[in-house]
Amino acid sequence: MAGLSMAESGGSRDFPAKLTLQVFVCSIIASFGGLMFGYDIGISGGVTSMDDFLEKFFPTVYHKKHEAREDNYCKYDNQFLQLFTSSLYLAAIVSSFIASLFCKKFGRKPTIQAASIFFLAGAILNAFAQDLGMLIAGRICLGAGVGFGNQAVPLFISEIAPAKYRGGLNICFQLLITVGILIANLINYATSKVHPHGWRVSLGGAAAPAIILLGGSLLITETPTSLLERGKNEEGLRVLKKIRGVDNVDKEYAEILNAIELAKQVKHPFRNLMSRSNRPQLICGTILQFFQQFTGINVVMFYAPVLFQTMGYGSDGSLLSAVVTDSINVACTLVAVFLVDIIGRRILLIEACLQMLAAQSIMGRILAVHLKSTNIMPNGSAKLVVILICVFVSGFAWSWGPLGWLIPSEIFPLETRSAGFFFAVSMNMFCTFLVAQAFLTVLCHMRSGIFFFFAAWILVMGLFAIFFLPETKGVPIDEMNERVWKKHWFWKRYYKDSDANKRSSQEIQDKSEEETLE
Repeated sequence: MAGLSMAESGGSRDFPAKLTLQVFVCSIIASFGGLMFGYDIGISGGVTSMDDFLEKFFPTVYHKKHEAREDNYCKYDNQFLQLFTSSLYLAAIVSSFIASLFCKKFGRKPTIQAASIFFLAGAILNAFAQDLGMLIAGRICLGAGVGFGNQAVPLFISEIAPAKYRGGLNICFQLLITVGILIANLINYATSKVHPHGWRVSLGGAAAPAIILLGGSLLITETPTSLLERGKNEEGLRVLKKIRGVDNVDKEYAEILNAIELAKQVKHPFRNLMSRSNRPQLICGTILQFFQQFTGINVVMFYAPVLFQTMGYGSDGSLLSAVVTDSINVACTLVAVFLVDIIGRRILLIEACLQMLAAQSIMGRILAVHLKSTNIMPNGSAKLVVILICVFVSGFAWSWGPLGWLIPSEIFPLETRSAGFFFAVSMNMFCTFLVAQAFLTVLCHMRSGIFFFFAAWILVMGLFAIFFLPETKGVPIDEMNERVWKKHWFWKRYYKDSDANKRSSQEIQDKSEEETLE
């Protein structure tokens, strides 16, 4: 790893760096925060389709599920069942705000450690839950872990990675989300046959990635940016040399110090984030997270087993189908790891929109024709829907999934980085909550029309990527404003006034200094 030199990527101010083993290992360890998140996404859908779990906590849903003539679209429609899944994301919204302050004051590394502790506590509570209150309390602890992890990990990786390799390393976070989902569904497939406490094994399994992250977080280094931001200049310089694998880090060190000096002038980063010159990053960072969730991906990931049962598959068949789609999710996220720093972000996003739009529209049409309220879907049509779900998942996996996290983590200047990424994470958690809380009810009322609803959003996000999203491939993280936003055909207008004010202030200052000298 240490021998890969960083090539020039579009400007004389690129910094000398190698992809060191230290950076690679730290990125993988930190990415286990994604494994925690993914495990929870995958585990909740499988558990909510297990009879033992439903009978203990949601007896109404259990009896409704086993009625002789049930409505295919409405058998899981229960607000408390949906709250089991969605309560985590409400907790994550609150905790991500706290994490943004914690991250700035104490560093990225302690924030990652806190995430693993919260997640471990939630896993234990859920594994030993005796009533719905204890179950929801465990979900809230898991939500705190997700909020802290999702706030810190992408920022951590973006700050330690050389610009040339930042995209691929950051996507390791999303890659391990997909691995976590796959592992969760494999565990669900096994524990669904263990009665009556298989669901406890599934929920308690969330402790494993939390323990790995907690142990691994003791080995990782803090980011140079965070160290310098907190006045630890000598340690920051030493770490910068270590992770870059070169001694000539003077330019990057000076660039980080300059960014920190500018950041110190901003006393209220959340208020400053609302200023006109920070609006492009805020809009793009948050809307990407909104779009990521409104592709409809979590309909598949949260409720894949439920969805497949709705189409006529048995419990085993539905869980196995979910494992197949999750395997494709992992494999295609690897595609993004290798391509994102070669062909760029925008091409992957635009291509995937075309792919997902076609898959969602055809799925909606097939379900509208072949799945009524009480029939069993024809076997051939059900298999075709599974194939289309795989096509949809593959497109998401190499585009909006990983890039929805990568791009917001790299576009904000240091003075608003933690605050800006908080808004991005919060938007993701809020939209995930909406989808998780409302999907089963919306499925009951919209039926197959829900796929056309998500298809319409995919069309909108494709147009946004074409016209409004700039390319950030290979640009040093602290030079985004000058080399990306101020040169974009639409967003550059947001900088004209601020640049003019800076020039005017500088001219006044220079004139004052001249008069003083005279």
